Amino acid sequence: MPVFARALAPRPGRACSNGTRGASTRGGPSRNCNSVLDEASLSVVPSNENVREYWEQEPCGTDRAVVGNLAPHTREWFEEVERFRYDVEGYIHSVAQFTRHHGQTILEVGVGAGTDHLQWARAGCHCHGVDLTDAAIETTRERLALYGLESDLRRIDAESLPFPSDRFDVVYSWGVIHHSAHPDRMVAEIRRVLKPGGQFIGMMYGRHSVIALRFWVRHALLKGRPWQSIADVIGKHVESRGTKAYTVAELQSLFAAFTMFSAKPVITVADRSDWPRMISRFFPDDWGWFITLRAHK
Repeated sequence: MPVFARALAPRPGRACSNGTRGASTRGGPSRNCNSVLDEASLSVVPSNENVREYWEQEPCGTDRAVVGNLAPHTREWFEEVERFRYDVEGYIHSVAQFTRHHGQTILEVGVGAGTDHLQWARAGCHCHGVDLTDAAIETTRERLALYGLESDLRRIDAESLPFPSDRFDVVYSWGVIHHSAHPDRMVAEIRRVLKPGGQFIGMMYGRHSVIALRFWVRHALLKGRPWQSIADVIGKHVESRGTKAYTVAELQSLFAAFTMFSAKPVITVADRSDWPRMISRFFPDDWGWFITLRAHK
């Protein structure tokens, strides 16, 4: 697999995607989203402490396949992390639209290595960020300091956000909610802290995707367990244990308390890896591992 695809692809076991960040749910009285995903049938029951331990070892996007032998936390190291991220995930800019939110108050749930958080700060936003790991908070703080930028950064579990209700214009969370033990609680918290009319922007993993099918073939079908569900395989073999992947319908249910909800799958470099270009170029976006999300309170 090419280095860019290998680094972007979800890692089995300790083999990354997006750092342990917050998660989300619908506001108000919410039925347990776990019923939406039927997690009662899964043999993997995650805990946020296990998730924290996994991502504490290495913020997402900072592994050796990306940064090579560069000295950690130097300007060159951070610049390589940024270059790589937007080379392979350039659509992040069109989804987040960082510069359009100049002057607004932003909360990022799950800052990871701080690459996107840096864009919010550069865009002149009033930035706040939370993450489940000390490693992510310290990495992001050092990164912003290199450019003379600041943010209110806190190491907390985003299932209980330490902010008043109706606080933020935008809550952003890229590839984080699906790692939480209780995504519904995080979505509820995200909605609570958004201002009326405020916007959630994010990404979560898609179960009806090329990557999900590849994991099922590798870890279920070829192991003589064709009855094992894709959800169970992902929970056991993709990044921190208990990782989830959703259908668009399940995400609509998860964000049911929001308005103007949209979910758009995106084919990634990792989806196309291991396939001849003559074939993968015809993969529709509906088969994408990433589902980009937008919703309003």
